Amino acid sequence: MLSELFNENPNSTLLQSYLTKVASSAGVTLPEPEVKTYPDAVYFNYYTLGISLQFIPRKGRTTTSDFEALSLDGIDIYNTSKDAFLGKGKTYSQFPLLPMRLTTHAVEHGTSPNQFELKAETTGQDLVQNLGEPTRKGGGAGPSTGSISIWCEWSKLGIMIEFGGDQARGPQAWERGKDAIWKIVTLFPKDTR
Repeated sequence: MLSELFNENPNSTLLQSYLTKVASSAGVTLPEPEVKTYPDAVYFNYYTLGISLQFIPRKGRTTTSDFEALSLDGIDIYNTSKDAFLGKGKTYSQFPLLPMRLTTHAVEHGTSPNQFELKAETTGQDLVQNLGEPTRKGGGAGPSTGSISIWCEWSKLGIMIEFGGDQARGPQAWERGKDAIWKIVTLFPKDTR
């Protein structure tokens, strides 16, 4: 499960093993990531694998220059299926391990852990039916060109979803959003944001 990778550093055996599995599923050898370093985070972007990893300095550390002192804090999974992704600049390939299972044991519902199968064609309506109402949501305002697509976050599950396609942008995006296909799933440690 992806949540087991949180707090690992970029060179950890567990993380490298997972990335090798993803690469094998994509039919490629594990590529070198494009590394983007910022004052508060480092991103390892694997465009051909459809995944990006966000690392932050471990507690007590203030620098992002020592990769061994970094801790995995976010995972972005990309969906490039038809109607999901309209990218600019470098684009990500489809994440090859779809469908993937997301744990949906919602603390607010007090239910036993459940699994939800996220497919390339999963819509906003499918997500709300399986994850419940989001804790936070936004986007969709403005004209259809240049506006931010709609997004939903389930903080207690550690899941944020950005939607793609025409249904996720512009006026009435929230009315049409039930039919929007997800384009990016961000996983993060539960209850930390």
